[in-house]
Amino acid sequence: MSALRPLLAADGLGLGIATVREPGPRPAGPAEAAAAASMPARRRLEFLAGRRAARRALRAVGLDCGEIPRSGRLPVFPPGRAASISHSAGIAVAVARAAGPGLPLGCDLELRPLPRAAARLVLRADEEELLDDRDEPFHAGSRPTGAGWTVTELFSAKEAAWKALAGTGTGTGTGLGPPCLGEAGEGPQGLRHARPTGSLRDLRVGPAEDGLCVVRLRADPARAVRVRVVRVGTGVFGYVLGPSPGLGPSAALG
Repeated sequence: MSALRPLLAADGLGLGIATVREPGPRPAGPAEAAAAASMPARRRLEFLAGRRAARRALRAVGLDCGEIPRSGRLPVFPPGRAASISHSAGIAVAVARAAGPGLPLGCDLELRPLPRAAARLVLRADEEELLDDRDEPFHAGSRPTGAGWTVTELFSAKEAAWKALAGTGTGTGTGLGPPCLGEAGEGPQGLRHARPTGSLRDLRVGPAEDGLCVVRLRADPARAVRVRVVRVGTGVFGYVLGPSPGLGPSAALG
């Protein structure tokens, strides 16, 4: 994951990484301590690792940040600070941006590949043509331009986009789309991505230039973000680069 820092820096983002195995994890303040105290042991370690990752991401873009309380499941950041947090397989990652507080933020880490059967939880029929049916090795690093997408890649792209469209990186819950959780979990196999309303199938993903993709809200296609998905070992990391130009009325999605 640390090898991705230059790539994200070139996109104007800071990357923070933490693990649940770091010695002596401590809350950064009373609000974090109170939140962590009510959690099962594993969730507590994930929660604290996510907060450490967020502070490290903010430091990477020159911003300091103390404790990060929560409102429901959403992280609440101080004014002028924002980050998006994700967890997978004991690792927490976060992305932050120094400038443009109104710009969308979202990331998703999936270190456990998803089975092809999970496509029904992620895609609608008009997106299935994006899937790669070829039996090819899965290589870490940037994905080949023009290649099909795995279910894991499409899931991660949509999950990162959902968080950005909902504006959860700001901790305010006010953004471009429907509400969602502020921190991602282990993927559809563990049902850790449950949301108050809607699902990833309410978004539509499509290819863009340079191996990127664009994810749009089906109910309002003008609400869209550009997402980069990078392969990490046998998993993937997806993160939002910024807003995508809106579509004209004739290009409305079903």
